[in-house]
Parts: sequence; structure tokens; C-alpha cells
Amino acid sequence: MLFSKQIGGKSTLFFGNMQIFSYLCKLNFTKYTKMKRFYTLFILALAWTSAYAQRRYVGGDISMLPKYEQYSSGYKDVNGTKIDDLIEWLISDCGWNTFRVRLFVNPKQQAPDYQTTDYAVCQDLPYVTALGKRIKDAGGYFLLDFHYSDSWVDAGHIQAPAAWKGLSDALMADSLGNYTRQVLQTLKDAGATPDLVQVGNEIMYGLCDMRVHPYAYNGDNWDGYLGLLRAGCNAVREECPDAQIIIHTDRPSNTGYNSFYYNKLMNGGVDFDIIGLSYYPFWHGYLNSEQVASKTDKNNLVNALNNLKTLFPDKRVHVVECAYNFQYWPSEGVNYDTRDAWPCSKQGQYNFVRDLVDNLKPLENVDGIHYWYPEDAGNGDNVNWTTKAGLVEEAWSNRGFWDENATKTGHAINKTGSVTAEMPAAEVCAPYYMRTFYHSQQGIETTPLVRPAAQKRIVEGRLLIERDGRLYSVDGSLQ
Repeated sequence: MLFSKQIGGKSTLFFGNMQIFSYLCKLNFTKYTKMKRFYTLFILALAWTSAYAQRRYVGGDISMLPKYEQYSSGYKDVNGTKIDDLIEWLISDCGWNTFRVRLFVNPKQQAPDYQTTDYAVCQDLPYVTALGKRIKDAGGYFLLDFHYSDSWVDAGHIQAPAAWKGLSDALMADSLGNYTRQVLQTLKDAGATPDLVQVGNEIMYGLCDMRVHPYAYNGDNWDGYLGLLRAGCNAVREECPDAQIIIHTDRPSNTGYNSFYYNKLMNGGVDFDIIGLSYYPFWHGYLNSEQVASKTDKNNLVNALNNLKTLFPDKRVHVVECAYNFQYWPSEGVNYDTRDAWPCSKQGQYNFVRDLVDNLKPLENVDGIHYWYPEDAGNGDNVNWTTKAGLVEEAWSNRGFWDENATKTGHAINKTGSVTAEMPAAEVCAPYYMRTFYHSQQGIETTPLVRPAAQKRIVEGRLLIERDGRLYSVDGSLQ
């Protein structure tokens, strides 16, 4: 049961032995550009309990937020009021506490083939430093995602940055370690010290031109690869000893691959804290055994996470990327058609996030969820297609929380659930499953309503949020 603690006569949510993780509820918001209207946003509100007395990390990757802000794409809240700072609002009104930001070595807005323009490859060190400082100043946790490349790194792309090309294994490791130190020192000097650090992005198949596989494969360069990870992790320990280190992979439901890979790292002297996983159902499959009961492929995320707890009991797990399409089902590279579980719609997107959190609640080794690219709002509102001025990106992801279909009247509100003329205006924008959780000695009230304005307060040296005479923790730490 959830309970609270009195601080200064106020009721404050207590994160004790009954740890609280965040449940994904849904509110409706609109995207603001001049008088444009909104769309729907999922927010993380308090929901799951655990016996672990540790922090819970809840939020998303907001690496493109400054670009949308640069091109006059802002946001309004459920009442139509312009949000001055989306990060601060996500913390105070939505219960988020963690924000992930990717970092490239020398990005030039190019895809990994270095032939195709990709406007989303823009996060250099000055960009990340400014965004990281905003996160820290707002009271959030900053998750830094090192790509160690000039463009995207994932299972199919493991290219080293141009400046490191052709180096020996030893010099490549030295370059990676020195670069990691320099980045972290710059961030610390700017007041943007990361709280969590990913040493690589989806690196199960290699990094910096050193190819490996999560199974026995002739020609793999495990010695060189492990040297890279040791150099990166050791640099994090030296520069940011309080930061949690994440090793991020992208085969979440394959227990055999995960066992082979993470045992290689542990036996190879790689010092890390958290197993980070990407989970996209159309690539990685279903959530649980019930969903795959009639399927030929029985792999599922919950089973794999339980196996990780058995295999690596000292490692925590974060889902560092997850998302689901609200329109336009992916046409290429799809491994699983999960529309029987979650339709490709706004309601289906919500159902996916709800089911994900519900399935992860009982898993004590999982203490982090990070949605990928929630701030996505299409191409930007002031784009000139002739000159490309104001273009945030050319391709839509269709997985964010804002409608990407702009019209002359703005971005349409996403109305899901049962909406009738008899419902009060607040519930038209807050469907039946939306709940605002107030915590008191008596338990949890779950009355749908429009949340009143929140105010920040510093109490006993900690940032808390005051609303309706109550104080709420935003960082998930012990009180």
C-alpha cells in the first residue's frame, strides 16, 4: 500500500520499503504554434510498488526537443495554456523524473551511410551540454547516451567516428576513453553532470568498427570490443563516480543472446550497473506468455526479463527505449505483426504503454522505463519545403505523443475512450482511464480531474512539488 510522510505539516509521498514506480496514464495535450491545437500525450504517474528501496527512473528520450523549440514548435497543457518549459512541466505535472539525450562525436546531419541527410543527427557536445543543464536545473535525472560515432549506432551500424578510423584496437580504446572523460568533464563544468550513462547505443553486435555477435561466430573481435567497453566504463567511474552505467542492447526477448553477451562482458572485466534494453513490439515481439500462447514463436519480454534476474541477480534492468505507432504501421523491417494485441491507432498506442507497465510492475529487477521520442511532432510548424528552412526532420516516426498531421486549424486533439455530450469538458480531454493520483494516509484517490497548477518547493534540501496543499517527491529517492 502507498503511504505518505508529513513534512512541514504537508503530506509527502514516502518512498520507503514500498517503492513506487510510475504507471503510464493518459492525458490530452495540444501542440502549440501560434493558435494551433493539441494532441495527446502519455504521462507517467505513480503506480507500481516493489520491495526494493531504490530509485525508479521514468521518462523519455527528448533529444529533439531543442530543435522543435528552435522552429517555434511549442506545447500547451490540457487547459490550452502555453507551457513555458516542457521539461519542467513534465516533471511537475506529469511525474517524469528522467530524460535521455543522445550524443554524437561530430554529427553532420547524415545517416550512417553518410550519403543521406538525416536532420535528427544533430546532437553534438554543445547541444547536449545545454539540454543536460536544463534537465538538471529542472530537478530531473540526466541519462547520457554515448553513440561513439558521427551518426546512428545500432545492430546494423557500428561505424567509428571519422576521426578514429583506422586506429589500432589499443589506440581506439584510448581514444574512446579520453573522449568519454573530456565529455564528462565538460558536462560537469557546465552543471550538467549525468546521473546515468549509456556506454554505447544498441551495441550487441559491435562498436567502433569492431564486430561481435551474441553467439559463437568466427572472426569476432571480442578482445578489442571488450577493451572499448572497459575504457568507456572506467572513464565514467573516474569522472562521474555516482553515475549508473548502462550497457544497451536490442534483442530483449532472446534469453540465449542476452546470456551469451552479458556473460562475455562480465567475464571480460566490464564494470557496469544496468542492463539496458530496447523494446519495440514490431521488431521484438510480444510482452508475455499469454500473448504468445497460440504463436509459434514463444519468446516474450517478461519471460526474458525473469531469466535475466536469474542469470544476473546483481544487475538491474531498464527499458531504455520503447515506442509504438499511433498511425501508419511500419512497412519495412517488421518482424512481428502485433496489431492483434495493440491496433495501430492512438488507443492502441496507449494500450501498449499501459500493458507494458502493467507487465513490468511485478518484476523487481526492472526499475526504469524510457519512452523514445515522445516530443515528436512531425516536420515542424514553420517548415519551408523549398529551402528546407525550419525542417526538423523529413520522415515521421508516428510513435510520438503529438499528432503529426498539421492542418490550417492546427493539430487535432486525440480523443480516445468513451466521450459523450454529457461528460464534463475536463473528461472530454481526460478519458475514462485517466486518473490523477493523490496520496494520503487514507490511500489513493483516483478521481479524474484537471490538475491544478503546481509549485516547486525546496524542503530539507530536496526538490518537491506542491499541489493542493500536498507535497510530492519527483526524484524517487528515499526520504
